[in-house]
Amino acid sequence: MSLRRTISFSASLAVLGMAAAMVSVPTTSARAEEGMWTFDNFPIQAVNTAYGTRLDQKWLDSVRESAVRLQGCSASFVSGEGLILTNHHCVVSCIQDLSSAENDYVKNGWVTANREEEKTCPGQTAEVLTEIVDVTDRVLGAGAGLEGGAFVRARSSEIEKIQKEACGDDTKRTCQVISFYRGGQYKLYKFKKYDDVRLVFAPEFQAAFFGGDPDNFNFPRYALDAAFLRAYEDGKPVTSPVHLKWNADAPKEGDPVFVAGNPGTTQRLLTVSQLAQLRDQQLPVTLIQSSELRGRLGEYATTSEEARRVTVDPLFGLENSFKVFYGQVGALTDPAFFGKKVAEEAELRERVAADPALVERIGNPWADMDAVVATQRRLYLPYRQLEAAAGQRSSLYSYARSIVRASKERAKAADQRRAGYSDADIAAMGRRLSTEVPIANDVERIALSFWLTKTREYLTADHPQVKALIGAENPEELATRLVEGTRLADPAFRAQALAMTPEQIAASDDALLKFVLANDDAAQAVRAQYEAEVSAPSSRAAEKIAQARFAVYGTNLYPDATFSLRLSYGSVKGWTEGDKTITPFTNIGGLYERQTGASPYDASERFMAARDRVNNDAVYNFVSTNDIIGGNSGSPVINAKGEVIGAAFDGNIHSLGGSFGYDGELNRTVTVSTSAITEALRTVYNQPHLLRELGVRR
Repeated sequence: MSLRRTISFSASLAVLGMAAAMVSVPTTSARAEEGMWTFDNFPIQAVNTAYGTRLDQKWLDSVRESAVRLQGCSASFVSGEGLILTNHHCVVSCIQDLSSAENDYVKNGWVTANREEEKTCPGQTAEVLTEIVDVTDRVLGAGAGLEGGAFVRARSSEIEKIQKEACGDDTKRTCQVISFYRGGQYKLYKFKKYDDVRLVFAPEFQAAFFGGDPDNFNFPRYALDAAFLRAYEDGKPVTSPVHLKWNADAPKEGDPVFVAGNPGTTQRLLTVSQLAQLRDQQLPVTLIQSSELRGRLGEYATTSEEARRVTVDPLFGLENSFKVFYGQVGALTDPAFFGKKVAEEAELRERVAADPALVERIGNPWADMDAVVATQRRLYLPYRQLEAAAGQRSSLYSYARSIVRASKERAKAADQRRAGYSDADIAAMGRRLSTEVPIANDVERIALSFWLTKTREYLTADHPQVKALIGAENPEELATRLVEGTRLADPAFRAQALAMTPEQIAASDDALLKFVLANDDAAQAVRAQYEAEVSAPSSRAAEKIAQARFAVYGTNLYPDATFSLRLSYGSVKGWTEGDKTITPFTNIGGLYERQTGASPYDASERFMAARDRVNNDAVYNFVSTNDIIGGNSGSPVINAKGEVIGAAFDGNIHSLGGSFGYDGELNRTVTVSTSAITEALRTVYNQPHLLRELGVRR
């Protein structure tokens, strides 16, 4: 229930390029399954040799064309009529947006009887990867001879140019240049995009998240964390002839399985000094703030039934993120784990030092990175509070900042604008801003007052920008004034505001727009300083370390996760902790044995009503050795025949250190089985039309 992509400031600020990670393919059982492989560099022959499979390029192409990238999650086409399988927790925000005080679909589930009842998920998109093009030379060439902010701007400008050349203004395609191997390689990924994605089926929250936070990142699990969407185009369901065949039979222990999805961010080959900065500064700050905001929202949720309803999704996200950050801190404070990272870096540096020609070519990028990290420690808190985390978790603030920055960039000549602010980009922003999404004012006030309070606390009341932000008000009063004094909850007003000039915004009566405009120059100055003194030099050093890694270990590497399509391989397998062996399967009958009637172990009413009819022996959840991370939520779990047998939704507690390393003895992927989904559709929810579409006989 926890692999939705986590927006982590510790991840985004530490590295702007992504690290490579060495892998031995496959030679030992401990490391055989390591790796989130790109589809243009999947070790297909090594996998076939290790598992006795017969995968080929046709198999890979079929899986790639069936895989779907959602907003922050993964998914797959599972019928020829645009039906998409993903996790419930990937669509819970959509369900909440479609709900009201009178109809709480999060609590009661979303069960449709026909296509007419399928409703659009606000802001959701579905993207299918169609082509990969190497553009490394163009991107690296753009930054040649430049330093600091000029380097960042040149790279960004070239990347935007490549993307525009490939996609133009085509709203049905996405073109994205992605950095791999920490800037050692750049690829243009082309996607077919569907922006009309509708909710088809979702169980009750209690069925999807049975066991709640105590069971999150644990096993055994009994969660029906599955949902169905459908992609539409021109008002009709899309035709998806390439899709995964539904297999309602559970796998057996030892079976090879594959996960195709979009892992968000891993940081497996950060330098030791970067990892130490994460451990000592970024992760603790993020963990503390996540915990405190969770407490504030949790307290508010107890004040009324409506407060409980509107906080389900934000609280779920906070609780999940908190556990992720806690696990990452645990990994980096484990002397054995951190010692292994120190040893790996020492080995690489020793081998580089033994090659004078290589030293001559790259210098000492580790020393360069150490210097950057020292600067980063100094700049991190202002950058985080004033720019990267400004207004965090406030939708209204996000709208205001998008509008203000678009207005300021539009006032410039086209060739002087920042990347991402062309006329076409601003038009696309307008389409996003026009999406109608419910706004909970009390949640907005909590988010804004919390951000302002923490900014004053961390930077002190004497900081000039804190004075500019808060003035003579206190954070709670200011947040209330901003939320009550803005019309940005209205999509029609957002469209009107996007057309305003900065002068018109300053003269408007919208409190939040004026607040953001008044403070935006200072926030962007902090960002510019961070880019010049941290982002650019760390990218330079990272590229040289990537060159060293290629020179020493060769090209048989997988890149760190970048929320781009990957394929991991493994097998269905439990694990052993001390004298305790965890078997790889749970069955539906175990749900009824585990349920107590008290939250979070209260089985849903529908499951309780079906207790005498359901097949208790059907496999519910299972674990495998696949290497995945946040962003893989909803990823199809596929057998060697290319059939979908489940949707990945979690990892075990040991997987929380997966951002920095993989342990094949302990790391496990947790999957909801198609056998359980099929049984639920048949017996619990009475969905014969979905079963027919999936090719399942009643």
